[in-house]
Amino acid sequence: MPRKSIAGVARKAQSESKKFLDARAQAYDGFTNFIARLGFGANNQNSASHYRFDYLTRNRTELEAAYRTAWMVGAAIDYPAEDMTREGVDFKGEIDPKNIQTLQAKITELKIWHSICEAIKWSRLFGGAICVMLIDGQDVSKPLRPETVGRNQFKGLLVLDRWLVQPQLTNLITDLGPEIGLPKYYDVVADSRALAAMHIHHSRVLRFEGLDLPYYQKLVEMMWGQSVIERIKDRLVAFDSATVGAAQLVYKAHLRTIKIEGLRDIIGTGGPAYEALFKFMETIRVTQSNEGLTLLDKNDDFEVNQYTFSGLSDIILQFGQQLSGALQIPLVRLFGQSPAGMNSTGESDLRTYYDNINKTQETMLRPILNRLLEVMHRSVIGDELPEDFNYKFRPLWQLKEEEKADIANKDADTQTKLLDAGLISPATALKELRQAGEVSNRFSNITDKDIADADQEPPKGEGVGSDEPDGNDGDEHETD
Repeated sequence: MPRKSIAGVARKAQSESKKFLDARAQAYDGFTNFIARLGFGANNQNSASHYRFDYLTRNRTELEAAYRTAWMVGAAIDYPAEDMTREGVDFKGEIDPKNIQTLQAKITELKIWHSICEAIKWSRLFGGAICVMLIDGQDVSKPLRPETVGRNQFKGLLVLDRWLVQPQLTNLITDLGPEIGLPKYYDVVADSRALAAMHIHHSRVLRFEGLDLPYYQKLVEMMWGQSVIERIKDRLVAFDSATVGAAQLVYKAHLRTIKIEGLRDIIGTGGPAYEALFKFMETIRVTQSNEGLTLLDKNDDFEVNQYTFSGLSDIILQFGQQLSGALQIPLVRLFGQSPAGMNSTGESDLRTYYDNINKTQETMLRPILNRLLEVMHRSVIGDELPEDFNYKFRPLWQLKEEEKADIANKDADTQTKLLDAGLISPATALKELRQAGEVSNRFSNITDKDIADADQEPPKGEGVGSDEPDGNDGDEHETD
């Protein structure tokens, strides 16, 4: 086919494609009334609304300014991070209680929960952060093999936010697993507080991300997540504007007006009359402050205009509720106040919030802690984790003393019934009571020696059905 014909066909195809796209762009769905200008696309103000990219996540300076100056931004970043890490975990499984105490003490000594909390904060603020596992004597650029970690080699965690590391997007993880497609190496920037200009392998990194993003948006953010502030920026501006505007109105709540005859002529003329006017106003100000008196000329007029603040509290509360919903933090936690309404205490909202925190702990923190505890156990205890090793996050909801006493009473009653029925031994009953006491804060004084001593006692009911005749059987035989 001649070159001109090919070009003509291409232009025709392009023209037809453009017509199709234009027609598709003008197709509207849903209710529309063009005469009344109702509905989207009916040439009304609502039709001009659209969403656009803000990319606040990439504006580090503005995010830092917001975090340092706006208390609401600080609460949005800090509260979930602190709640996720404040109670810690309880270790489970056939593990020596002394090893548990040693491991927990080391976690406290190395400020592990503080470092994790800090990493969560910066991931929420900037969209991403990492914790580098500091292992003495090992090259951070080499893959980490947990079996090579010796006693006391683990020295803690170094927190670096996304702006202190440069992920290598040309060298991604190809091994099948949950980390496939993520950067294999992280380069620390030269002005970092530690490990400056170091090349870190991903196996030595605990990665924290902000809000999840679609793939192409992840590429925009260098494979990190999104700052939580970007999504709620418009609500934050509305809330701060309402509160600052209400504070500004306080200065205008009591406006006083004096009508002076010939005021324009006095101001225009100036001179002694103008100076006398200022002296007159100063006299009024002083006498009103001291005695509440107002001296006026016979022809002057004095008015007081008071501003009423009705409705402002409802507006601020509505903006606060929108922020609470956007952040998934209840009012009782975000503002420290109970919701309005009869018998409203915020207890149910707080329980729901704690359930969401626990869900995030399980989905985000557990994989991170699994890797961290494997390294820490080898460094602190000296061997690998037991096969049945497990842990659970301590609940955030604190029981009242009456509730704890009731739970402890039911636990003791249950173990007593099982013991009397001969279903468990005294040692097992003591173990169950001590374990159940973690919830009620009871039975903590049951020692291993108590359990070992009770282990020598057989379960109640043992000997039933044995071949040895008892006294009653002998009497009945003699009677027969």
